[in-house]
Amino acid sequence: MLKALVLLFLTWVCFLFYAGIALFTSGFLLTRLELTNHSNCQELPGKGPLVGGGRGEPGACWTAPRFSRAVVVLIDALRFDFVQPWPGGLPAPQPFLGRLGSIHRLLEAQPQHARLYRFLADPPTTTMQRLKALTTGSLPTFIDAGSNFASYAIEEDNLIAQLNNTGKRVVFMGDDTWEGLFPGAFSQAFFFPSFNVKDLHTVDNGILEHLYPTMDRDDWDLLIAHFLGVDHCGHKHGPHHPEMVKKLNQMDQMLQTLVERLDNDTLLVVAGDHGMTETGDHGGDSKPEVTAALFLYSPLPLFPKAPLEDPEVVPQVNLVPTLALLLGLPIPFGNIGEVMMDLFSGEGDAQPLATSLAQAFAYHLNAQQVSRFLHAYSLAAQDLPLEELQRLQNLFSSASSDYKRLLDQLKTDEIYRRMQAALRGKLAGDGGQTPLALAAYGLGSVYSAAVVTVLALLAFPLLLLHTERISLAFLILFLQSFLLLQLLATAVGTPARSPGPFSVPWLAISAWALTATQTFYSTGHQPVFPAIHWNAAFVGFPEGHGSSPVLPALLVGANTFASHLLFSVGCPLLLLWPFVCEGQCSMKKKSLASGAEVEVEKEEEPLMEMRLRDAPHHFNTALLQLGLKYLFILGVQVLACVLAASILRRHLMVWKVFAPKFIFEAVGFGVSSLALLLGLALVMWVDRAVGSWFKQLILSQER
Repeated sequence: MLKALVLLFLTWVCFLFYAGIALFTSGFLLTRLELTNHSNCQELPGKGPLVGGGRGEPGACWTAPRFSRAVVVLIDALRFDFVQPWPGGLPAPQPFLGRLGSIHRLLEAQPQHARLYRFLADPPTTTMQRLKALTTGSLPTFIDAGSNFASYAIEEDNLIAQLNNTGKRVVFMGDDTWEGLFPGAFSQAFFFPSFNVKDLHTVDNGILEHLYPTMDRDDWDLLIAHFLGVDHCGHKHGPHHPEMVKKLNQMDQMLQTLVERLDNDTLLVVAGDHGMTETGDHGGDSKPEVTAALFLYSPLPLFPKAPLEDPEVVPQVNLVPTLALLLGLPIPFGNIGEVMMDLFSGEGDAQPLATSLAQAFAYHLNAQQVSRFLHAYSLAAQDLPLEELQRLQNLFSSASSDYKRLLDQLKTDEIYRRMQAALRGKLAGDGGQTPLALAAYGLGSVYSAAVVTVLALLAFPLLLLHTERISLAFLILFLQSFLLLQLLATAVGTPARSPGPFSVPWLAISAWALTATQTFYSTGHQPVFPAIHWNAAFVGFPEGHGSSPVLPALLVGANTFASHLLFSVGCPLLLLWPFVCEGQCSMKKKSLASGAEVEVEKEEEPLMEMRLRDAPHHFNTALLQLGLKYLFILGVQVLACVLAASILRRHLMVWKVFAPKFIFEAVGFGVSSLALLLGLALVMWVDRAVGSWFKQLILSQER
């Protein structure tokens, strides 16, 4: 009964720590409220006219579609320098640089048909979080990163849902992560297992088997192909390995064949969801990890002028509103991305007035949608600063008023009819930069500033710590520490509860806990996500695990926190510490003493097992004290991380260093505390078994 009470008390202490960690986590780590609202064609994003949008044309929703179909080729971990042409025509210093020659040729031969961008991903750069951003236009948070092993269906509004709602047919082939994110959303799907990073070819070859036959059919409106070979090659070999060159050459040949099969009404989008480090890993926020490539191509002229020499930087969330409007879809409700202005310049021969008005109209829709989302989010979350909300509302109102005045002026002028014709590609002849064109261009800039301001405002409450929660978490953690100290003082100071000969000094327990931490680092681990040893998931399973992510997740977790597990389970062995010290003292006496002291040595005290049988309550008290001391030291480590993360919450490296360190330390505490309880339970079970055997032995001797 006493042993059970000891375990229950230690479990209660652990839950106190868990509560403090959870409370701090809820206020510190980035979290985001997911709204279930959906955009639709029947409900415009805001009040006001939508003149020039072409809502009356076939297939139009908020605006007329520029393309009837699109092909999205997602090459996992396609880093920007894998695509960027090497300048000067000189050979690249590394074989993987600029390997996609088909893209280079299109950029040179058809500059108004093709465009290459630096596609900027937001951390965490894990595949599932990037897929969420690429389909919803939102910013997945740190909390979402933990679900990369077991992706779940996306409930908030997204491009796939909008395509389904408008009767469009979506065909998918590739990474089976999409099956969990969008269950039942595809008219046809070819899913392939994605977790075996040692397999470079199964997914890619499976896609190529179905890609070209699907392209030749007309039973789809959006075709998505998610290739994994480049990402898997990075994990297995790194970017410098010859296999990476072979895989990039395969992707280049695929793109060349794909371009030849494109129809005039089809837009080609080639993108990477994230990049990779020089070791082939990803998950963090280093420049090679967040800088992917985005390439757009159309058989018809897509841009009014040739691209800049240095490719433009485009956040990944900007692709969502851009693709939605180009396909004539409503922008997903929770999107915070900004439309890519160059793609809304009208046809290749459109006049400056038509180009400026088309861009202003796209910005107007985008700004109204973001404003609607901001209003709904502020009502649901109630943590956005009111002053910033009011300032942003004033900015939106001013831009909307300017837009209405511009449209009113057009309606009273002959130029209105010319604008309508130009938007439909019917206007010929030259047109200069008229005052109305300049006004429309300026209005687009105002809307662009408004959308960027919304993005900053939405990021503000995510980066802002909830002071009340953190203060309360600090209070709980400190109370836990003082409570443990008081309990330890009581346990040591009360003779009836003395651990007797089983007392373990603080120095030994501290050294044991610090050795566990040292072992974590000495085995090649670091408290950052890119340093996780993902290859541990395949130890003993070289052919993979099938579709279940549970076993590989357990293997990776066991590899990462092996030192925490082993040292915590073995912590009760520290009860042998006093007897090790006694043995050392005895050996010293034997080497320095004379014969009289040798006689004293022969009168040694009983062995540890005999002492345990003579005073079992000492052993239970010692176990309680040992557990409290060890938990106290672990709690101090967590508290140190909490203090560092909160004090340096405005530091530039807070999400690169301090937040991951806190996450690893918190998870390590959970693993260590559970392993400690397991170790104590095992020792108690052995003690009980030995006690029963000892009683039987005494009874047999008495008989």
